[in-house]
Amino acid sequence: MDLSLIIPLLALLVFLAGGMWIFSALLITAILLLTVSAGLDPERAGILGSTVLVRASRSWELSAIPLFLFMGELLLRGGTAARLFTGLVPVVGRLPGGLLHINVVGCTLFAAVSGSSTATTATVGRVSLPQLDQMGYPRMLAIGSLAGAGSFGLLIPPSIAMIIYGVLSETSVARLFAAGLVPGLVVAALYSLYVAFRHPRASDHSGTWRDTLGLLPVAGLVALVLGAIYLGFASPTEAAAVGVAGALALIALEGRLNRAVIYDSLAAAARLTAVLGAVVIAASVLASAAGMVALPRSFAAWVTGFELSAGMLLLALAVFYIVLGLFLDGVSILVLTLPVVLPVVQAAGIDLVWFGVFLVLMIEMGLMTPPVGFNLFVLQSISGEPVLRIAKAALPFFVIMGVAVLLFTLFPQIVLFLPDLLYN
Repeated sequence: MDLSLIIPLLALLVFLAGGMWIFSALLITAILLLTVSAGLDPERAGILGSTVLVRASRSWELSAIPLFLFMGELLLRGGTAARLFTGLVPVVGRLPGGLLHINVVGCTLFAAVSGSSTATTATVGRVSLPQLDQMGYPRMLAIGSLAGAGSFGLLIPPSIAMIIYGVLSETSVARLFAAGLVPGLVVAALYSLYVAFRHPRASDHSGTWRDTLGLLPVAGLVALVLGAIYLGFASPTEAAAVGVAGALALIALEGRLNRAVIYDSLAAAARLTAVLGAVVIAASVLASAAGMVALPRSFAAWVTGFELSAGMLLLALAVFYIVLGLFLDGVSILVLTLPVVLPVVQAAGIDLVWFGVFLVLMIEMGLMTPPVGFNLFVLQSISGEPVLRIAKAALPFFVIMGVAVLLFTLFPQIVLFLPDLLYN
């Protein structure tokens, strides 16, 4: 590969290691890439960047992100999390593993509301962990299951990461949502099996089924939103708007809707949208710059020269993404690597919808690894345990997710049969 293409990328690593904002680091790297590699002066590079900025910021698919975030924040502040624990007690209490399953099932359900792994881990963890401690459940098993299942927010739709991947890879977001559902449920089932194996006793707390009925309105709203997407009645953005309206209606009917709930939900959604939007837009500029200097094509030709099989390529990418997960957060990994990795994946004949699920699973594994595993820091703030101790508790769930990735690689139809069924 041309050395002039590598220098700006090394500069990007220096920027990130120095603590520069990702948005700024990506834009400066794009200008450097064009200037050093193509001889483009900084003024013209700025004009090109501003053109791409406008085009990327007007993406219709990206408008689903603030809506889904707003829906999740509304339901969170409307008391959904508080009802989650009591509502699931009658469902899982008599199973081997007892109320530890609430971490897995609760994270699975809340992931379908929030679209964010950090929000899922924090919300379910704040409710369940004190209760499980009080009831005498193994503390580190409870923490480990939260670290693993909390990552479902990136995979189970509506997933913010899937929306970003769909926009950057020009892949149908609806197909990605459909592809993420079954793998998410499979990983959740594997986690529950492990929890039952480690703690085979059932719970003495059975609860009442009336508490479970309190979850039906939220479950119905999630089914409405996802059903509208899967059945083709609405785009993800339109369905997200329906979800916001439904969340407002549910909270109002329960008498919990007030100015503070709306303001706090809007503020939280706006903050996260600003961060994600800035990174995605800057990544679009970098991707355009990389395309102009033929960096993805050069990288693809370099990798192709090794004559790797599709399986060996995926293994190399898995190691690559797990290593990146030690140092970067999921969205950063997504936007930094896609412009370069996608041409290689396409050249190998790997389905882009399947690869989207593979990539999100790799990012989820990174959420459980120190030193930058976000779920670990969330759980540290909740539990007070050291990060390395939490990482040790999360290790079995990290391995289980790795086994699931291998399963999906050997049997790709587990991922693809639902999108093929709905959209072919």
